[in-house]
Amino acid sequence: MPENEPAAAPPGDEQPRSIHLTDPRALRAYAHPTRMTLVGLLRRSGPFTATRAAELTGESVASCSYHLRILAKYGLVEEAPGGRGREKPWRATARYTDWPGASEDAAVAQAADALTAAAAERYFARVLEAMKDRNGLPREWREAEQFGDSLLYLTPAELADFGRRVEGLLLPYEARGSDPSLRPDGARPVSILRIAYLDRELPDETGREGAANGAADEVDAADVNDGVDTNDDATGTTGGTDEGER
Repeated sequence: MPENEPAAAPPGDEQPRSIHLTDPRALRAYAHPTRMTLVGLLRRSGPFTATRAAELTGESVASCSYHLRILAKYGLVEEAPGGRGREKPWRATARYTDWPGASEDAAVAQAADALTAAAAERYFARVLEAMKDRNGLPREWREAEQFGDSLLYLTPAELADFGRRVEGLLLPYEARGSDPSLRPDGARPVSILRIAYLDRELPDETGREGAANGAADEVDAADVNDGVDTNDDATGTTGGTDEGER
């Protein structure tokens, strides 16, 4: 498949589910915060023009027009029918963006890691923004929101399987994003973050001599976990974020 082009859409589907970025230039281009914002907005509220993009982002029309052209260069957005010049509408080419979690190509690996870091910064900035006026939400939403963490001991294969199982839980709800008729009464947009990483702050006990001799050499998950678990209000924690799968 050509680099950075969306996969073919299933029959009857409006657009491909995801676009896979592998070109280091595309990875670096997408890491710009304004571009990630534009792609997210187009997925949620597009198509729209550079003028409308400026209204939504607070950037100038010229800046939005420039960033949209860069995104189009790497296949993340495209012109939609109708309009001319800065009044031509733009649309996202896919519902999600993904990129390599690992690569033997040093340039790809470096660019992918930089994009992951940029996406993480944006994720958590949005979480903090959502927390600012959380007390204004109806109680049923405050009680339903999720915020927590867990420390698990997994193999790479188990972690990959865990990710597939979580994705399977989300898939039945995805169609609601593009088809409002599928949304039940009271449904509102909910952002889900999926982040699981090897915790290198903890000592690596693999192969430690005498590890089986007693609990003294063991790390208690309760002692090292951040302790943000289910609380009395069941509160907790967004590409599927507006930016995509990562």
